[in-house]
Amino acid sequence: FNPVGAHPSGDLGEHPVGIPNNLMPYIQQVALGQREFLRVWGGDYPTPDGTAIRDYIHVMDLAEGHVSAVAKVVQTDDYGCQEINLGTGKGSSVLEMVKAFEEASGKEVKYQIMDRRPGDSVAVWAGTEKAEKELGWKAKYNVLDMCKHQWQWATKYPQGYDTPQ
Repeated sequence: FNPVGAHPSGDLGEHPVGIPNNLMPYIQQVALGQREFLRVWGGDYPTPDGTAIRDYIHVMDLAEGHVSAVAKVVQTDDYGCQEINLGTGKGSSVLEMVKAFEEASGKEVKYQIMDRRPGDSVAVWAGTEKAEKELGWKAKYNVLDMCKHQWQWATKYPQGYDTPQ
């Protein structure tokens, strides 16, 4: 999974140090004018828009999924250790994420298509059936919600936790 977003209040969010390695903080910094453009690694994948697909999950959904897992362990004798995927169960492409962030922020996110990175997968998303069955958990937020909440955080705290108060 790829956790993105922020608390809906905009008071808690990701504070990457240096150049972000994850897509959404980088998109956020381009929208804020802190970076010139986003490098999109690969535009020739066999996907609808040619960019890689990943399962992006809202950080609040991820937190609630972990709470559901702990509750299951505490409430169920001998449940033991289980592998359970948390995600939305569907993927979004890099350019779909860019477009959603543009919609959420009202800002243009400039990007350039670069060569593929070695080892990157075409499309990856979580199988969430076990989380739904075993934990009674399912992601609630969609991609636009993720982007809206991340933009709320970004505009409140453009330098992350280093933003003067």
